[in-house]
Amino acid sequence: MFAVQLGIAASKPLFGVLGVGGATFLRLVVAAGLLLAVTRPRLRGRSRRDLGLAVLLGVASAGMTLLFAGAVDRLPMGTASTIEFLGPLAVALALARRLSHLLWALLAGGGVVLLTLLGEGSGGARLDPAGLACAFGAAACYAGYILFTDKVGAAFKGFEGLAVSFGISALVLAPFGAADAWHGLASASAPALLLLAVAGVAMLFPVIPYALEMTALRRMPQRVFSVIVSLDPAVSALVGLVVLHQLLGWVQVAGIGCVVAASVGATLTARR
Repeated sequence: MFAVQLGIAASKPLFGVLGVGGATFLRLVVAAGLLLAVTRPRLRGRSRRDLGLAVLLGVASAGMTLLFAGAVDRLPMGTASTIEFLGPLAVALALARRLSHLLWALLAGGGVVLLTLLGEGSGGARLDPAGLACAFGAAACYAGYILFTDKVGAAFKGFEGLAVSFGISALVLAPFGAADAWHGLASASAPALLLLAVAGVAMLFPVIPYALEMTALRRMPQRVFSVIVSLDPAVSALVGLVVLHQLLGWVQVAGIGCVVAASVGATLTARR
């Protein structure tokens, strides 16, 4: 979680040089190139279903990455991450069969109301509507990412499926970021250093955390993993405070707390 949030925070300075689309595109190109070179996945002999799942995961990952970058560019990190986390929370609630889960959904909804309607952005300004739209779009893509990750992980061994999906994500984002990336590199005084910075950010997010996530899921119960990941919005708010000096108000902190509590509660009761 800290690798993800530090990678996101480190991406913000790149947005001014490469643009949101350009920085995100280059980050995924580096991640895809690295994982494809290491895993060397074999696509011959794969069924259409397996390849289709990898494509769907790549599309969902591309949308999640680009939209979340757009949200972070316009909103405080803690706010953007909390709204995005509604994706996995929605999946957990959709699979629930107890009426009590309605309470967790209402708690999460209350947290979102505190963040979006009563919370304020930097300097007391109202939150950017485009940023909120990007955050909710990222949440929808996050839900799709969760649904396809397990299936791709079962169809491909090791990190091969992850590498293929990264390659698809880079191709999907090319129309949205390739031109900005080229323009940013061409106009930079030190393009090699800029590419090195992008590579460093790509290692922080998504290469290292995705690899750690897969490794963790192979060594601990999914219930424990889900409860730990529920702290992600709080980690995002902490990193935003320390790295980007984004101070959140009490209303926003309360909203984040509601979503975290709803996620933990829904996860624990869903496994009983």
